[in-house]
Amino acid sequence: MSDALDITLRLLAVFVVFLVFPLIIGQTEHKVMAHMQGRLGPMYAGGFHGWAQLVADGVKFAQKEDIVPAGADRRIFQLAPAVALLPYLLVLVAIPIGPHNAVGQDLDAGIFFVLAVMGVGVLGSLMAGWASANKFSLLGGLRTAAQLLAYELPMLLAAASVAMAAGTLSLPGIIEAFHWWWVPWQIVGGVVFFTAGLAELQRPPFDMPVADSEIIFGAYTEYTGLRFALFLLAEYAGIVVLCALTSVLFLGGWHGPFGADGLGWLWTLLKTVILAFGVIWLRVTYPRLREDQLQKLAWTVLIPLALAQIALTGVVKVVISS
Repeated sequence: MSDALDITLRLLAVFVVFLVFPLIIGQTEHKVMAHMQGRLGPMYAGGFHGWAQLVADGVKFAQKEDIVPAGADRRIFQLAPAVALLPYLLVLVAIPIGPHNAVGQDLDAGIFFVLAVMGVGVLGSLMAGWASANKFSLLGGLRTAAQLLAYELPMLLAAASVAMAAGTLSLPGIIEAFHWWWVPWQIVGGVVFFTAGLAELQRPPFDMPVADSEIIFGAYTEYTGLRFALFLLAEYAGIVVLCALTSVLFLGGWHGPFGADGLGWLWTLLKTVILAFGVIWLRVTYPRLREDQLQKLAWTVLIPLALAQIALTGVVKVVISS
């Protein structure tokens, strides 16, 4: 009975985080962009600091008519938002937030699990682009496929490097093996992992699949109302997952300068929030890459850097063990 209660509480905690944190990231993005770009609108709704902006957005999406194009594959069209969103819920189950088994489920091959499931989330965009019966949507879906093929490899290689260093595929095991001198040693892999993750989430400057100035809004052009809101929620959930994974793999997770026993979860949260702020900052800082620039960055820069990081990790492991 106690095991069932423990599992229920863990799943409930993961579900609450999944429902709350992406909304916080979305609200924060409104405010950060408003400050950085001098926007008045997001700071006005509700009075103090535009506190009601998120509520207004939710009401707006709920009121919009749910339209399915006449020529669309109705079942696939309706299923795509769920396919885009739910994998991030599964990933959160395996991400540790603190010591003493503070994780939904500790998996022996946790790092492979989270990367594989994150890749499934991109299929939602492919399904939406294919099923919409719209040429702009189809083009956005094809761009999504090309981007996934290009950036999945450097992301996996960078994660493999830190797994080699720790000698385990378990996410809690990687954090327990972490030492602060890993940060300068694995920093290249961390940058590669984070950059490739942004590209998989189609976040600016890697938002070619949803380039509004060229293909309206890519795979999501025909979506309205709550179905479109689910795609936005999937994007913000992906930001939470990417930042949490980066903090776990490359920044020591719950390790902090004042010990991990009592404040471990706080250090994980703080690192995740700082990285999420960086994601928002990048959106308002850099222009969108061209398709050729996007592919060139992956194949000629990120993949060689990831391979070099793996080679360095192998050398360091041999030196340490000898």
